[in-house]
Amino acid sequence: MASINATLRQPTAADGFALNQLVARCQPLDTNSVYCNLLQCADFADTAIAAETDDGDLVGFISGYRPPARPDTLFVWQVAVDSRMRGQGLALKMLLALVERTRAAGVTRLETTISPGNDASEALFKKAFRLLGAEYTTEVLFSRETHFNGQHDDEVIYRAGPFTQSTTQSAHA
Repeated sequence: MASINATLRQPTAADGFALNQLVARCQPLDTNSVYCNLLQCADFADTAIAAETDDGDLVGFISGYRPPARPDTLFVWQVAVDSRMRGQGLALKMLLALVERTRAAGVTRLETTISPGNDASEALFKKAFRLLGAEYTTEVLFSRETHFNGQHDDEVIYRAGPFTQSTTQSAHA
């Protein structure tokens, strides 16, 4: 598979529809409404990152936010990478770039939820935690039975931090 170049940038509201289409192509990610994706790209642009090809195709996206009670934390909601970009390290590159950008605003911790069996997400975040020099813990945050009425897998929260390595140092590790 040939490598495809992608430029990382902060999203804009104009990315909302393309984000909706990207997530739909990235099973088993939960799809949201186009309106939700528009808000992610507009109101949460500071805690999101987009990857686009030279011809303007949105091929990667990470959405996140800073929980109001934990402003030192970046909660990563969703990581989407187009199938033609997988295996090139794009998800890790986006994640480390987003962490670096939010560090300037005081973020020293990273959280995400991962459903059991999502080996790719587990590997991505464990590698990022290692590169950031951050210890992590896990626990079930939302359970299949209690929170999803048996209709969705558990969501296990991974909490990491504080960071002891810079992502610019980590990129060379």
